[in-house]
Amino acid sequence: MQVTRINNTNFTSNKSDFLAKFHEKTKNSADMTDTIVVPRTIFKGYLGIMGGTTLLTLGGILNKHAKTSKMLSIAGLLTSMYGTWAFVRPFIVKDAKGVESKK
Repeated sequence: MQVTRINNTNFTSNKSDFLAKFHEKTKNSADMTDTIVVPRTIFKGYLGIMGGTTLLTLGGILNKHAKTSKMLSIAGLLTSMYGTWAFVRPFIVKDAKGVESKK
């Protein structure tokens, strides 16, 4: 069996077509470009709650080291409390700084 010619068309890549494939396969092409505007305080709230939960989990895992576990647990509780306040603040305090009051 002799190989007379190698065709290299399979090895070329077009990076610009990569996103076009996703746009073709989606039912609604706007799904790829839609964005949701989230107020900054609510985003801080999500980060605070997730970070606090992580710190609490680490404090529970490291229970053999009493000082480190206690420090992580306290930091996790404080971070979760801040996250809860940042998440709820726009709904409770309507005139707070950073809260959009116009629609």
